[in-house]
Amino acid sequence: MEYFILENEFIKLEISKTNGALCGLFSKKLNWAVLDRAELGLSFRLLVPISEEKRNNNVFGEEQKLSEYDFSQGKSSIKLIWHNLNSENISLLDIKVEQNISLEDEKIIFQMQITNNTNYIVETVYTPYLGDMRHPDNDDFGLMTPVYASMARYSLWPKYQNIHGYFGVDYPTQYISASTYSPFALLCTENKGLYCGVYKESYECTAWHTELRPGYENSIDQSVPKEKTIAGKPVHMLFATVHEAYVLPNESRALTPIMLKAYEGDWHFGVDIYKEWRNSWMKIKKPAPWINEPHSWLQIHVNSPEDELRWKFTELPNIAAECKKYNVAAIQLVGWNDGGQDQGNPSHNFDPRLGTHEELKEAIAQCQAMGVKIMLFTKFIWADRGTEWFRKELKNYAVKDPYGDYYMHNGYQYQTATQLLDINTKRLIPMCFNCEPYIKICEEEFAKVVELGAKGMLFDECLHHWPSKLCFDTTHGHRYAMPVYSYDNKLIERFRKLAPKDFAMCGEACYDFEMQQYEVAYFRTESKNHLPLYPYMLPNGKYMTAVTGFDDRDMLNQCLMYHYIVSYEPYNFKGRLSDFPATIKYGMRLQKVRTELRKWLWDGEFRDTVEGEVTYMDGSKHRQFSVFKASDGSQAMVIVNYETTPIEIKASLNNGNKLTKYRLADNERWHEFETISIPAHSAAIVL
Repeated sequence: MEYFILENEFIKLEISKTNGALCGLFSKKLNWAVLDRAELGLSFRLLVPISEEKRNNNVFGEEQKLSEYDFSQGKSSIKLIWHNLNSENISLLDIKVEQNISLEDEKIIFQMQITNNTNYIVETVYTPYLGDMRHPDNDDFGLMTPVYASMARYSLWPKYQNIHGYFGVDYPTQYISASTYSPFALLCTENKGLYCGVYKESYECTAWHTELRPGYENSIDQSVPKEKTIAGKPVHMLFATVHEAYVLPNESRALTPIMLKAYEGDWHFGVDIYKEWRNSWMKIKKPAPWINEPHSWLQIHVNSPEDELRWKFTELPNIAAECKKYNVAAIQLVGWNDGGQDQGNPSHNFDPRLGTHEELKEAIAQCQAMGVKIMLFTKFIWADRGTEWFRKELKNYAVKDPYGDYYMHNGYQYQTATQLLDINTKRLIPMCFNCEPYIKICEEEFAKVVELGAKGMLFDECLHHWPSKLCFDTTHGHRYAMPVYSYDNKLIERFRKLAPKDFAMCGEACYDFEMQQYEVAYFRTESKNHLPLYPYMLPNGKYMTAVTGFDDRDMLNQCLMYHYIVSYEPYNFKGRLSDFPATIKYGMRLQKVRTELRKWLWDGEFRDTVEGEVTYMDGSKHRQFSVFKASDGSQAMVIVNYETTPIEIKASLNNGNKLTKYRLADNERWHEFETISIPAHSAAIVL
């Protein structure tokens, strides 16, 4: 087989001159043959349904003959062109595929243009498409990608984690994400990997796809066959970025460019590739001054769809006075709207059973006069299917599927057995942000929030539009198959025009691109194995997590270690600060430490475990620690002991700087050290 060779000091690619398939991919830096069997090479794949009866009609790129190419740039780039494609059911489809592959130092950039001159829709495009993804070395190999507040890992080798029902696929298969909050994936062991990510700020619906062929050796434990063949068939794993592009008849579309890069190190080094690219263009929203100060919040719930009616509006100043006593700067008020939390969406009318409009407005003013900010819980993603408003009007603005029906979220259950057993749950309908009449409604509802005088809002579930990904209702004024995430930031831009300059926009688990508009992202991270992806990915961002336990030292220590603002939530945000005295006492100590050592622990750059090492006395690694780097280059370390017994450890910095002293979070005395002793459920700060 003859090849075009793209090559530099870092990478070598082999591309078939016959069909344009990528037959070889070798990382010189890591000595890793990512693709090494030419006969398994792939180029692209298209899904082009020709009728409802013939939906699964594929165009396999490796079965097409390369029509044209431009290799004039030498070994740094190539343009490949295919015309008149043959599909499984129709020959000579008038579709033109152009793929540009270029090398930029250690990066491989894939760019594809689809020109569709048929009467059919090119729904799905697989590119780049790797036919024989080889795991490096003999370490566990998996796919990691951002999820809510952290990273998810899906096993690829030696076990392959099928995440779809076996009845729906021919081979063990993964289609992961298909949303803007996962802009990259890492195919990795603990020590090296292949980064794959978008190379443009794009809201196109893209997913990460792997497939194990021909299948398991032993299905009971999902084991990948050990040899290169089984049952006379090659054992190989496919990997692709899947673009749900929906290139319409007589349309030409450029797909989101994708970048690959091999890297050495753990997941942090893969994320660093994304950070370097993202930092080259993205600027985050500058927070209000009070958010930049070390502080904590209280989240409190005053009503739910099952009607708890816990506190009247007139009682809020009393709750704020308690916040003032415990140095809590803000209250996130949930359930203040008519009907309670998650009812009546997108209405943001006040609930008259809790008091009058003037009582709520006056209570907010009194709280803020004490220095305690009120952040009103808001929700614009959904409409409540059970309302007359939805049945008569809002259903017209809902995200629609290809059949003209609206998508439906299962909703959330509250308090009563009837609802917790999912009998009377309010179903939530994702609404189309690309529909101007609905955006106008959102602006009217947001104006009600602003008029109450709150210092900001927390936009619940702003991170997703589950289960919708595309909207097919062109009466909304957008194209067929419009990505539903594409207006997320524009909505907040429009809200800002209606709000005072110091009005804080906060959201739940904001995906990375949303931090251009949001000042704080809130999530829940209650796990000893939580990976602090977001503060590592965006160290200047502000992130907050829930603390719910009645002596919740471990979660508070996690907040200190991972640079999280504390959101106090006694009784699962149904109680007051005085309900958990042990938690609030320890939390106040940690806030004092943060304030005293803010040069590192608040204003410093969060580096997680990248720049240091902590080991037990036997040399094994202790992983619950982080490094903070101050603006002058000096460093501090926070080391946490989640265990029920004391630990004795050693700590060091990777750059050779010497750690000289440490103190415990709840003891102001500093110690010089050879080793560090940390009591159970405690934390040490090391300078």
